[in-house]
Amino acid sequence: MPANRSLLTTHPLGSVELAPGVVSALAARVAGDCYGVAGMAGRGLRDGIAELLNRENVERGIELRIEDDGIAVELFVVVEHGVRILEVAHNLMSAVNYSLGHHLGVRVLEVNVNVQGIKTPEVMTDES
Repeated sequence: MPANRSLLTTHPLGSVELAPGVVSALAARVAGDCYGVAGMAGRGLRDGIAELLNRENVERGIELRIEDDGIAVELFVVVEHGVRILEVAHNLMSAVNYSLGHHLGVRVLEVNVNVQGIKTPEVMTDES
């Protein structure tokens, strides 16, 4: 994402400037509501393991590229164990594309999904 570049749209009554954090926050919220997505992940892997981000820093799992004709979104996610990963990714692409276009009125050039890991179910042990 270009540093400090905001998304600017103009209308007959004036202009609207959206900070990149607003776009990222909406994309993160949509991703969190998608079936099969366990959460946002950090962009890199640490020792081959994806970092599941908490709510305060989910924007770290999103990269934006703001261009004159629209925006491109790169999402880094962890999916739930047992889901069809490609189907979850396609649903996530569609949901983010629709939401950003509908709520912000911007043209979405592309939405790329990077699955960084799979959240496995917690195994309970009986230590009695």
